Amino acid sequence: LGTFTIRSVFSNNFAIHRADLHEALLSYLPTETIKLGKTCVDFEQSSAGIKLYFQDGSVEETDYVIACDGIHSIFRKKLVPLHEPRYAGYTCWRAVIHNIPATVKADETSETWGPGKRFGIVPLANNKLYWFACLNARQNDPAMKAYRVPDLIASFGNFHEPVSDILRNTTNDQLLWNDIIDLKPLGRFAFNNIVLAGDAAHATTPNMGQGACMAIEDAAVLANCLSTDEEPASAFQQFERVRLTRTKKIVSESWRLGRVAQLENPLLIRLRNTVVRATPPRVMEKQLKFLYDVSF
Repeated sequence: LGTFTIRSVFSNNFAIHRADLHEALLSYLPTETIKLGKTCVDFEQSSAGIKLYFQDGSVEETDYVIACDGIHSIFRKKLVPLHEPRYAGYTCWRAVIHNIPATVKADETSETWGPGKRFGIVPLANNKLYWFACLNARQNDPAMKAYRVPDLIASFGNFHEPVSDILRNTTNDQLLWNDIIDLKPLGRFAFNNIVLAGDAAHATTPNMGQGACMAIEDAAVLANCLSTDEEPASAFQQFERVRLTRTKKIVSESWRLGRVAQLENPLLIRLRNTVVRATPPRVMEKQLKFLYDVSF
């Protein structure tokens, strides 16, 4: 069936290395604000406040908690015990490399779809490049965990250049491997004096590149809610009302896009490719307009 490539020349879209983003955000905070190495393992919630238990044995008491502790959130697991992460059906390798092949176009992102697999290329600032490779697989597959660069070259050897060049310029120690998981949309984020945010509330598959973006939006919206409402618990409820619909749509659309991109059935692949080729760019832009239609 060959491969199918979607390309995008940078316009109003841009990619930032997460470490660079962290550095920029941290530069605005006093050093004593952040405490590292503090893993919360349990909590007790009451109308009087929340008691937090940490892995190092320490205990802290607070009036309110903004729980941004990721897709495996301790807070969500206790507040919504039946809502577990779901496996998307494919696994992923990623890397950021510095020695970019000459065949890479510095102003172009691309994602190439093959039967049950795809490869994405995202140039970054400072002569760096981020790439990802997805394969349909069983969850927690030992064979996938054991993959190294030569295995990826074998799996994606029939893809267009510069895919093979990029892989040959990647070392095994640069590889990051994860099964792709997300959260089926929750019905609430606010739980009296605790509010879930970021991946703890709405972890998504990476197909629309919106995971970190939604977390940043959360921070902006929650800050606005807290600035206009004197009672944090009430502000948490307001935050929930503002964020539920948008985050649910993005999580659902990203899940659907991943299913379409990872198709293996030859007939469905031909149908998908024909439809995408026949869709005018303005129609695609209209379908994605909701991503940019956001205000704080």
